[in-house]
Amino acid sequence: MITQEILSEVAVEGAKDELTDYLVYKKLSTLKIERNVKLKKTLARLSGMERRHYVFWKEYCDGKEVKVSSFHVYAVILMRFFLGVTFAVRYLERGEERVIRRYKEVAHLIPAKGKKEFNRMLADEVEHEMDFAKQFESPHIRYISFIVLGLADALVEIAGIHAGSLGIYNSTELAGLAGIVAGAAASIAMASAAYAQAKTGFKGSAALSAAYTGISYFCTAVILATPYFLTKVMLNALFASLVFAIILIGCISFYGSVIADTVFKKDFIEITSIMLAATLALYLLGTAIRYFTGVTI
Repeated sequence: MITQEILSEVAVEGAKDELTDYLVYKKLSTLKIERNVKLKKTLARLSGMERRHYVFWKEYCDGKEVKVSSFHVYAVILMRFFLGVTFAVRYLERGEERVIRRYKEVAHLIPAKGKKEFNRMLADEVEHEMDFAKQFESPHIRYISFIVLGLADALVEIAGIHAGSLGIYNSTELAGLAGIVAGAAASIAMASAAYAQAKTGFKGSAALSAAYTGISYFCTAVILATPYFLTKVMLNALFASLVFAIILIGCISFYGSVIADTVFKKDFIEITSIMLAATLALYLLGTAIRYFTGVTI
């Protein structure tokens, strides 16, 4: 009896996951925005595969209802529009290894008549990984590391520059301009470094690598400087800028965790800690400069 309950529990969870994947793949395969015919065929094939998996697990649900979140389905579709098919598919399939392990744990509970289909389903999951590696690799994905490099460096350096400005400038506009000017100079330097790095074995365009790095750095600098032009109170500007920075860190950490299959919480805490530490250090430096020199602008 307990054995049947365990199988039923896994079956309901599996049926829900497989039905969700089926609905998402089906919708993705019919989107007019997707011009890659080969990719659309792969999505349609995966859709049929997931439906077969759903039908398999539904048989062992003991009549329990399988509910799918429409919000989840359409959320993944929106991700396709705004973040690309690679991100959408990898988001959908993250945690796949955990699911496969869960399936294998109940393999001995599957009746003899269902063993063949069960083994076929596990083989399908392995084939998924091959499809992801070969076909769901958008051209821009190879440049993600350069974008993250530009964003992360800008978040640390520009936030630090603004904090240091608290001890030197009396004008929020000057502090904002200092961040933008520093950002412009640093974005060129970062782009040059990225170009040189990409020339040594990177399978992609060195020019695009430099452009992604430089543009992401400068755009981040502008975003972090914006609050300084909206208020005359330096501490308010710094606080707002840090909030923008933390939101950006959350976005790039989440995106990177899905694309590279890393731990979001770990990446977010690491980058945020570095940024806040640099901000505090440069704030103390700026305060010391003002105290010992008496220079303010």
